[in-house]
Amino acid sequence: MVLLIILVFTLVFLAAASTYRLVMLRRGGTAALLRVLPAKGGAGWRHGLIRYEEDKLVFFKLTSLKLGPDSTIHRQGLEIDERRKPQGDEFDIMHDEIVVGVTDPHGSYELALDRGSMAAFLSWLESRPSDRARRTRGGQA
Repeated sequence: MVLLIILVFTLVFLAAASTYRLVMLRRGGTAALLRVLPAKGGAGWRHGLIRYEEDKLVFFKLTSLKLGPDSTIHRQGLEIDERRKPQGDEFDIMHDEIVVGVTDPHGSYELALDRGSMAAFLSWLESRPSDRARRTRGGQA
């Protein structure tokens, strides 16, 4: 009987987590592929949605039950390493996407975005305030 109760609670929890994740994904975002570097060949790509926030980009994998974002790329200190076309076995999952390598203070990533999504990403990145424009706690520049 105890095992049955544990099983029911587990199933209810999984159903609630799945519903919450579905609601998070349905709130909108931009379709993208992301992989954490270093990665070998065409391995490590994950389909999902990116959502732009004021100071970070958050990535939600389509096949995850995690309640929050699966990856976070911070806007301040973000550097674009390279842009390239898909290579080798990446063509199996990408067609017209542009692959861009990015590094933030917490890690390195590659994003695969279509042309419109790439324009949105670059606009979001270029519109960040400069380090000099950010105020310190004491109100001094």
